[in-house]
Amino acid sequence: MAELGFVHLGFGPEAVEYTAAWEEQRRVHAARFADETGDTCLLLEHLPVYTAGRRTDPSERPLDGTPVVDVDRGGKITWHGPGQLVGYPIMKLPRPVDVVAHVRRLEDALIRTAADFGLRTTRIEGRSGVWVLGDPVEDRPLIGGLSLDFDPRLEDDEFDARLNGPEYAPSNAGQRREDRKLAAIGIRVAKGVTMHGFAINVNPDNTWFDRIVPCGIRDAGVTSLSYELGREITIAEVLPVIERHLKDVLEHAEPRPRAIEPAAG
Repeated sequence: MAELGFVHLGFGPEAVEYTAAWEEQRRVHAARFADETGDTCLLLEHLPVYTAGRRTDPSERPLDGTPVVDVDRGGKITWHGPGQLVGYPIMKLPRPVDVVAHVRRLEDALIRTAADFGLRTTRIEGRSGVWVLGDPVEDRPLIGGLSLDFDPRLEDDEFDARLNGPEYAPSNAGQRREDRKLAAIGIRVAKGVTMHGFAINVNPDNTWFDRIVPCGIRDAGVTSLSYELGREITIAEVLPVIERHLKDVLEHAEPRPRAIEPAAG
């Protein structure tokens, strides 16, 4: 694939408001489609914001009516904000486009980045993004004094973790030793060019996730590099590492169009 360029839109005090970054994505997307620019990855921090992908269920939104920006990517609801490194790779893919393969490449780059800091992460079948695996169910601490044979998050359709205290909060999944998401991925491909991308939690306040059902997943939580490693990791430390792995994975990929099955008959 073509060489990948990076644009830093803003970090820390210059964190970028979501709709401004979305407008910049659209501008770069149009330029990439017209071959007026090369493959480009926008890197930034956002001001605090909830965004909802196309599959978000109303029950997964904040209970207090906090505003949510509805976006045209895949996936469900998530949070962006300080301490989270967001990347929007805007790239031209061969047709017919293989969206899953693109997501897997982004996951590879994120897994390698975490490994460079000493954190082992992985994929979970059926759940996009990059995860830290929890302990086996039988080895986890009890939640609220209940046997783990009965997890109300899974057994009770009306149970809402947001109304039941910190025992069930997504930000406390590490204390419960459950599976927890380190990085989320949600993309869109329009006219053969990718938009949106990934968000990796470096050192955010993960309690922001407790007001929603992150990615629509009720039986797992969220985590960060700083939490898992037990020391402060900064965006500035992660930037050059993730750029190196994105370039390696995305530039050296040889994406092939999906095989088209012959029509029956």
